[in-house]
Amino acid sequence: MAENKPKHIVVIVADSLRYDSVYQDGKAGVSYMETNATQFTNASSPACWTLPATASLFTGELPHTHQATTQTRALKENALTLAQILKQQGYNTYQMTSNVATTDIFGLDKGFDQVIKTWELAEQKGLKISQLLVLLGKHRIRKKLFSRDAISDSLSADLKAGSVWFRSYYKLLFDHANHIMAEHDKKGEQAFIFINLMETHFPYHIDKEFRFSSKNPFKKISELRTLFSIINQTFLTKENSMPNDKGLKTIKSRQSKSWELIRDDLDEFVRSLHEEKDNLVVFTSDHGENFGDQNWVYHFSNVTDACTRVPIFWLDHHGETPGIKDHKTSSRLLFHSIAKRAGYKITNGHDMFVNNVHNIPISQSYWYNNHGKTLDRYKFNQFCFHHKGMRYLKKNGTWAIAESTDYDDGMIEVPFKDIEKGVNPIHEVVEDSEVRAYLEKHLKEFSEFEKKIGGGDKYPL
Repeated sequence: MAENKPKHIVVIVADSLRYDSVYQDGKAGVSYMETNATQFTNASSPACWTLPATASLFTGELPHTHQATTQTRALKENALTLAQILKQQGYNTYQMTSNVATTDIFGLDKGFDQVIKTWELAEQKGLKISQLLVLLGKHRIRKKLFSRDAISDSLSADLKAGSVWFRSYYKLLFDHANHIMAEHDKKGEQAFIFINLMETHFPYHIDKEFRFSSKNPFKKISELRTLFSIINQTFLTKENSMPNDKGLKTIKSRQSKSWELIRDDLDEFVRSLHEEKDNLVVFTSDHGENFGDQNWVYHFSNVTDACTRVPIFWLDHHGETPGIKDHKTSSRLLFHSIAKRAGYKITNGHDMFVNNVHNIPISQSYWYNNHGKTLDRYKFNQFCFHHKGMRYLKKNGTWAIAESTDYDDGMIEVPFKDIEKGVNPIHEVVEDSEVRAYLEKHLKEFSEFEKKIGGGDKYPL
């Protein structure tokens, strides 16, 4: 093992976890990580849901390049993944996931020696799998349940995967990760482990098993209705169906409580991996979540700050000085920085720690075809970039502008306002020629990809 390479590399992703769910009152409440990590406090995800966001973590590319989007639904065949690179560098590679979107179904198993699915691991350990609420919540799963295959055979893997929405399994994953590393320690081998945690994803665990926020039966019914309205994205298909502010506030509090559920054990797990050990440990989220921010609910198809800003804690293996990095950056650069630490040389200037043009956050979204019922006004794709404290958004051929959200000051997200027609902020606002060329290149590629995939009707979801 090269002296400057980590012994083990562990990347932990809390699915759908908002930045401001972690940083409440300016503190994350994870004492070991806050003391020993480099915290990136202005990082944005390139995408707004698990498939494209994780694909960006795994490839270092923007969605229009790796091509795993709401409409295309699969990683491009020739993508080079972090797992493949680390395998070349001598690491045994493992994915431990609680989300079916990161598995072989969409091509995100590429390069992993083994993909360990939480729902299968739970069954192996004899833990009860709960499925009742899954049947109520997902049209796609209900349809599969009553299909000929499901009736004549066992329940679909999709249905079993849904069980992790309603029971907390993070301790099981932590224990199994420790087991994997211990086995490789005996052999003097290195391991890369990617862990996806579902507790912070819908419907936001606030206990070991699903429970409502209130004991009042009427409030339970209201909470359930709001939960299902969000997951089924009824606001995309029905007029005047946006959940009310009170309901959204309740659901937002559920995610904060889900973070509190895992926070202490997560911090202790990270400490056990990192303290006095030659391991590189990263904690982040794949994307955030919307609770009415900019009139969106749920995280598909948007580029709001609520949905793209993510926390990142980097605990270095060779003593990178802990502290705060507050320059704007993109979480896709984790790919390059991790690969670089493992000895990979071809990073071409991409590095989260080096504040250069590659760090400019660009986020993209592609409209969601909700069973062919999506309202026309939501049928658009979006390209957004940050520049000098402002966000610039292009959709339907028009640019809009909004301030970036400063959660430290308790600021709520500022709505986008249209820019005068015909004004291109890349030309009018961006003075640096290198930055301008960088943005123009990616916008052109995004537009070309839009034309290639068409309107999305050929990819019903």
